[in-house]
Amino acid sequence: MPEDNRIHLMDEADVRREVARMAREIVERNEGTERLVLMGIHRRGTQIAALLKEEIERSEGTKVATGSIDITLYRDDLGTVGPRPVVGESVLPPVGLDDQNVVIVDDVAYTGRTVRAALNELGDWGRPSRILLCVLVDRGGRELPIQPDITGRIVEVQGSDRVEVHVPELDGRLGVDLVHAEAGDE
Repeated sequence: MPEDNRIHLMDEADVRREVARMAREIVERNEGTERLVLMGIHRRGTQIAALLKEEIERSEGTKVATGSIDITLYRDDLGTVGPRPVVGESVLPPVGLDDQNVVIVDDVAYTGRTVRAALNELGDWGRPSRILLCVLVDRGGRELPIQPDITGRIVEVQGSDRVEVHVPELDGRLGVDLVHAEAGDE
């Protein structure tokens, strides 16, 4: 895709600043780190959760339980994914989920359907005391009444434009881009 269709919204320093702020807000809302569990949604939510975990552990001097959620089998559009969807592994934290304060972490909030699927999956695993939603970018466009509790940045996105979060493990860099759809893409 030509570079002129892409606007760099956040570089690595911007993302790290937002992660540090979001980590502080998570700890404040949880009133510390006791019973705190971070659950990243595959794919890039797990990397954002790892950055939050690193920041919380550095600033608070204590370990934070983490896990990951692959929502593939909980999607409401599984039939459109294809005959053999790729299913990743969901990982429960060692402390489980019962009576824990769980923070679901995702890279981008959009329709709310991914979070709904994550909530359904978490419900199959246990009964947390509380669940919060933390996203790096909220691009709007909800189809379900699901809103982030903690947001790094709110970005107005038009039509079929999209927000791309880049993480070093998958993309070789840390940052966020807004990609404008070309006339033929809509």
